[in-house]
Amino acid sequence: MDNRAQTDRTRAIILVGSRDFNRCPLASRLPTALWPVAGRPVLERLLTHLADEGIKRVAVCSSGEGSLLAESICPDNRLEVTFVDEPLPVGTAGSLRSVATDPTEEALLLIFPGATASPPKINVLIDAHRQGASELTVMLNPSGLDASNGGQASGIYVCNSSVLEHIPKAGYFDIKEGLIPEMLRAGKSVHAARLPNHAGNFRDRQGYQSAIANYLADAQWLNADTGYRKDTLGRDIWISKHADVDPGARLCGPVVVMDGARVSSGAVVLGPTVVGSNAAVGKDSIVISSVLWEAARIGSDCQVRQSVIDGHAIVPSGTVVEDKSIAFKPAGILGRSVSHAAAVSRSISERLLGWFRPQLDKLNERLPARIRSDRKAVLAYLASGLVLIAFFWSYRSGLTDLWSLWARSDEYSSGLLVPFLAVYVLWSRRHALAQCRIRPSLWGLFAFVGAQAVRLFGLFFMYGSAERASIVLSIAAIILLLFGWQLFRKVFTVLLFLCLMLPWPSLIQYHVGLHLQRWATSSAVFCLETVGYEVIQEGNMIHIGDTSVEVAYACNGLRMITAFFVISGLVVLLANRAWWEKLIVLISSLPIALLCNTGRLAVTAMALTRLNGQFWDDVFHDFGGYAMMPLALAAVVGELWFLTKLTAVPDAEEHVIIARQRG
Repeated sequence: MDNRAQTDRTRAIILVGSRDFNRCPLASRLPTALWPVAGRPVLERLLTHLADEGIKRVAVCSSGEGSLLAESICPDNRLEVTFVDEPLPVGTAGSLRSVATDPTEEALLLIFPGATASPPKINVLIDAHRQGASELTVMLNPSGLDASNGGQASGIYVCNSSVLEHIPKAGYFDIKEGLIPEMLRAGKSVHAARLPNHAGNFRDRQGYQSAIANYLADAQWLNADTGYRKDTLGRDIWISKHADVDPGARLCGPVVVMDGARVSSGAVVLGPTVVGSNAAVGKDSIVISSVLWEAARIGSDCQVRQSVIDGHAIVPSGTVVEDKSIAFKPAGILGRSVSHAAAVSRSISERLLGWFRPQLDKLNERLPARIRSDRKAVLAYLASGLVLIAFFWSYRSGLTDLWSLWARSDEYSSGLLVPFLAVYVLWSRRHALAQCRIRPSLWGLFAFVGAQAVRLFGLFFMYGSAERASIVLSIAAIILLLFGWQLFRKVFTVLLFLCLMLPWPSLIQYHVGLHLQRWATSSAVFCLETVGYEVIQEGNMIHIGDTSVEVAYACNGLRMITAFFVISGLVVLLANRAWWEKLIVLISSLPIALLCNTGRLAVTAMALTRLNGQFWDDVFHDFGGYAMMPLALAAVVGELWFLTKLTAVPDAEEHVIIARQRG
């Protein structure tokens, strides 16, 4: 049978596989079958080669990349191409099973890896298979100049359809590790043959660069393409007619400069190198044995050696890139969403402005002259008022629930003061806030959506803490949306202060309360023993002689901690001190509150040894905590005084410094 008839009943199977998410960032972003070889995906060049060789039917097997492969290549009308997606890895022989299902069909199957840059001629494969007189032929790449040497696996196989009988009906099955051993056990023959030239198959960056070097060594395709011209000395340098190569640039082949590419003055490009379409090499940069994909950018004074630069990737000026790949990192989903939302918002606002402009002009004519002169401020106040009303209406149930928590919970009763204190702090900063430039930010809209997502989570799972936290998050998002980043940064600390009005999640409060209760009991016993009392502790009970004092869960100090944090937070917001001094005050709030609570428990226990009755018990329990607050506040004031003395310059030294400055 002649080769023409054999080709007519030959079917090609191309194995693309899946992306490589471990070794190469380029292979993680793009399957190797779509890596460009001189401007075209290597899979597209392989399909064109098969069509030129007379193949009619081709199946492309991949792991979920079928649609991407079909969209990324230009179809060849001479081929009947089928894209087969495999949801799970099935192996090379498993892909063969998925495509060729009839073992009785007298057909010849050619198996190629998708990333094959220099595929051999079909008649070479058929002749090698025929001479071996076997059911499966393994094609090897030549490993050296000596013909007696062995070869390296090329990933190309030629087999009869009868090999399907040795492939299981399901599961993972590989040709090299599964099918070949199974055929040998069944007494079938397997033949190995060497290719005349390297097939240019690759799996990673190093193999890709080697395949490009071999591909450029055979530049017949460039000679036949009238769009490329050699340099004036006839060297292996091909420059597109639409490329811009500065006369001051130095190129040493094999080098290909494609359409729209630009090589600046002083640049040195040594082959084998491909400068892709619309790529750019900056001034005085050096590129050696590298591949630049479409629209890649190399800055000035860069050194790029043995590397691959992804399409649209940018190498900053002065960077050294050696033996690596630079992958392009596109804008994330959030960045793309922001850009799209901004375009949509501008379009909608322009339409609304066109619709309502006549009505606004009529309303403006009826307004008083004073309002017309400061119309922007009036509109800003009006918009802020409407947003405030909408916020209170939307969160009316959550605010009501928060109010009831403040009213019935001793631990969080201080939270009632937080909103009013926050307003006071903002009023004290009104002059500084008035200087902020108002530039509404679209990021506030996305932040508000996130706050509502937190609220929806709390409502759906009945998690009240999440719903209450969304109140502060929504306030922050609205401020960012209406006023922009500059004012948001000014009020950020006040927004953090607002978090003190929110009660802790119940689970956290319970576990923290238990630890605080045990600590309060033990610390009070320690204080009583220090002053000379004989004390016995049983769990949360303190026995002092004939008197027993129970440290209830409500006496764990959580109320003292929350109230004192509010006081310390207010002092930090109002005090004109260095940031590290404010940080010390905040950090010291916890130990001071715990010590005050311990002192309250110790004084209460000592008093109850002398004063008996429920009346005195209620008095010390209800008012003992309030009595400790002035003591805690005095501790903060003393702390600030100490920090002032610690950092202040003594008077004598201050006079000397002033005198030196005047002198």
